Amino acid sequence: MPFYHKLGSIPHKRHTQFKKSDGKLYREEVMGLEGFSSIQSIVYHHFLPPRVKQTEDLGPAKPEYVDFGPIRHRAFKTAQTPLGPDPVSARIPILGNNDVILGVSRAKDSMDYFYRNSQAYETWWVHEGSGTLKSQFGNLPFRKGDYIVIPFGTTWQMQLDEECKFFTIENPSQIEPPKRYRNHYGQLLEHAPYCERDIRVPEELETHTERGEFDLRIKVRDRLSRHVLDHHPFDVIGWDGYLYPWIFNIEDFEPITGRIHQPPPSHQTFDGHNFVVCSFVPRLFDYHPEGIPAPYNHSNIQSDEIIYYAEGNFMSRKGIDRSDISMHPFGLSHGPQPGMTEASIGKKETQELAVMVDTFHPLNLTKQAVEMEKTEYMSTWLEGDGE
Repeated sequence: MPFYHKLGSIPHKRHTQFKKSDGKLYREEVMGLEGFSSIQSIVYHHFLPPRVKQTEDLGPAKPEYVDFGPIRHRAFKTAQTPLGPDPVSARIPILGNNDVILGVSRAKDSMDYFYRNSQAYETWWVHEGSGTLKSQFGNLPFRKGDYIVIPFGTTWQMQLDEECKFFTIENPSQIEPPKRYRNHYGQLLEHAPYCERDIRVPEELETHTERGEFDLRIKVRDRLSRHVLDHHPFDVIGWDGYLYPWIFNIEDFEPITGRIHQPPPSHQTFDGHNFVVCSFVPRLFDYHPEGIPAPYNHSNIQSDEIIYYAEGNFMSRKGIDRSDISMHPFGLSHGPQPGMTEASIGKKETQELAVMVDTFHPLNLTKQAVEMEKTEYMSTWLEGDGE
């Protein structure tokens, strides 16, 4: 998140001596994006960051894509995906391309290892459950509805309070608020649907100095490696900067409504490279006397539209259940199914809750997605279907 934050103990000046009580130096590390030309944080460790006892290749970590087949609308049933041991191990990729990978995760246990994605930002949207994201930057408690945004290179683990369900977004670019929401200093403007007060940042720094063997798994170059460290990776005494994990809850998104139906960009929450993330939240409908609350039919000429349906009755959809994912791909028109436009007239509000990702390049289908597909979904626009 592009605002400055600091936690713990740091020296008055960067790149100067910062000593422990025994006179030895803390180890300074600069973590930055785009070759020191973008956001960065400076982190102070008890131990040298490059210390590694052992390495092991755990194999490929790239989704396995299958032939898309005839272009058509699709939906995937994810409610009963297998319950995995921890959030990362349980993650299942559904759709992806070079810009973004979308997936789901159902997990029951906390992570007993540490994880670092060195090739992508990760966003974990919490559909169910609660817990704490722990990292070298401190602790971040999370709850239902949270977007947990984790930058490149962050070493982290999740401690779960209960069984959790996530919708995940992985992308080799930054996740940030749209530029139109910010002034040239990066501050969120008055017309933005959220502000800095809605962003939660690490407030508790938990410093560990234990020695031993600690399991760190690193994703980079589309492979997973295992490193055995001789010290706890959360050995940070202090840090400051702009690069750190942060959380925004979907309930803090203030919907933008109008006299007539507002277009999808009014729901935009975040920007990534070649994709956007939008939040559909409970809101009042349009107030034109002849207004139609349901969306108009629209053509995805240059984008694939993906929606993860979380709660409520989505006003324009049939054949969709809680935790389903719909895909309306490039080249096809889509909109309300038969009877849904008429049924929306006169409605005053909606309680729907969903996360949408629009990509500007076509998405590929994984073999896991094929196993979850609701093949009848493409037929729900046929006249009389479901009426």
